[in-house]
Amino acid sequence: MNGSTFGNIFKITTWGESHGKAIGVVIDGCPAGLSLEEEDIQKFLNRRKPGQSRFTTKRQEADQVQILSGVFEGKTTGTPISLMVSNTDQRSRDYSEIANYYRPGHADLNYDRKYGFRDYRGGGRSSGRETIGRVAAGAVASKILEELGISLCAYTCAIGPVTVDKACFDKEEIFRNPLYMPDAQAAQKAQECLEQAMKETNSLGGMVECIITGVPAGLGEPAFDKLDAALAKAVLSIGAVKGFEIGSGMAAARSNGLENNDAYAVDAQGNLIKKTNHSGGITGGISDGTPIVFRAAFKPTPSIAALQETVNRQGEPIEIQIKGRHDPIIVPRAVVVVESMAALVILDALLASMTTRMDRIKSFFLDKESETRL
Repeated sequence: MNGSTFGNIFKITTWGESHGKAIGVVIDGCPAGLSLEEEDIQKFLNRRKPGQSRFTTKRQEADQVQILSGVFEGKTTGTPISLMVSNTDQRSRDYSEIANYYRPGHADLNYDRKYGFRDYRGGGRSSGRETIGRVAAGAVASKILEELGISLCAYTCAIGPVTVDKACFDKEEIFRNPLYMPDAQAAQKAQECLEQAMKETNSLGGMVECIITGVPAGLGEPAFDKLDAALAKAVLSIGAVKGFEIGSGMAAARSNGLENNDAYAVDAQGNLIKKTNHSGGITGGISDGTPIVFRAAFKPTPSIAALQETVNRQGEPIEIQIKGRHDPIIVPRAVVVVESMAALVILDALLASMTTRMDRIKSFFLDKESETRL
C-alpha cells in the first residue's frame, strides 16, 4: 500500500491496523539533541484515546507509547525514531459479519475494488486508530515548534447545529468538557444534541478549528507547494474530513474585494501589521507572520446502530444494523489529530525554508561560531 509516508524533511511513515498486534510510526529527519521522553508523546495520545467519556467508543485501550529507537539518555540521536502502541482490546468477532457486506460511509467497497482483498476488522488501515501514529509524530513536531516559540491550539468549534460563540471563547474551557469546546454553554447544548442522537442510534458531525501563533513570515512556496495547500492536504488526509477552509474560507465567496482584503498599517512600534486576518495568516501561499487559522469539517460517524440499506459481496440488497463499539461523534478525539497534522506541516516548512535564501546559508556555514559546533 502506497501513501503511508508524509513530509519532505521531517518525514513520517505510519504503520499498523486497527486490530493488528500494534500500531505506530517511524519518524525520519528529527534533529539530534531534542529532549524527548515517552511522557511528552503520551500527553498527546491521551487526548485521542478511546473511553474518555460517554461520547466515545467503549473500546478500552491505554494507548501506551513505547520509544523503540532514536532516543538515548533522554535526547534524540538524529537517527529514525520508532514509536509503537500495542493494541490490547481487539474484538475482531464484532466485525465477522461485515466480511460479506459493505458498510455505508466506509471504505469497505473501495478496498475490495482496489486491492481485491481487505482487512474487515475495524476497517484495517482506514480505521481511526491509524491516527495514533500521526498524533505520536505530531507530539514530537510540536515539541520542536515549542522551542521555536510556535504554538498550536485546536478545539471543537461546532457539533451538529451547535456552534461556539467567539465572544465566549475560553481557552481553558477546552479541557474542562469532554467535547473540547472553548464555550461552556455551547458544550452543554452540543451534549444535549448528542444525547438525542444516541437515543436515536444515530451520530453527528462537526468542525475543528486550529490557530497557530508564532509562525514567522516566509514559510511555503508560491506555486504547487503553497503552505495553505500543504495544510489542506494534511488535514484532508484524516479519515472523515470532508471539508477544509482557511481564514474567511467559504465566506470569502460571499464578500467583495474591499471587505475581504486585509488592509496594512504600521503600529506604534513601527511594525507593519494587518488590520484584519481574512487570509488566515497565509497570502500567496506564504505565511505572513499573523496567526494561521483554519477549520476542518468532519462527517458524522458512519458506524451507527440504526437500520441502513446496503449490498453484500454477491450484489444482493440487504438491511444492516452495525454492531460493536463506536463513537457517536468523531470530532472531540480528532481535535488533537488536526493539531498534530498541522504541527507536522509547519515544522517541515520551517526546515525547508532554511535553504531558500543564500544569506541564511552563508550565515550558518560561514559564521565563525559555527566552526565550533561540530
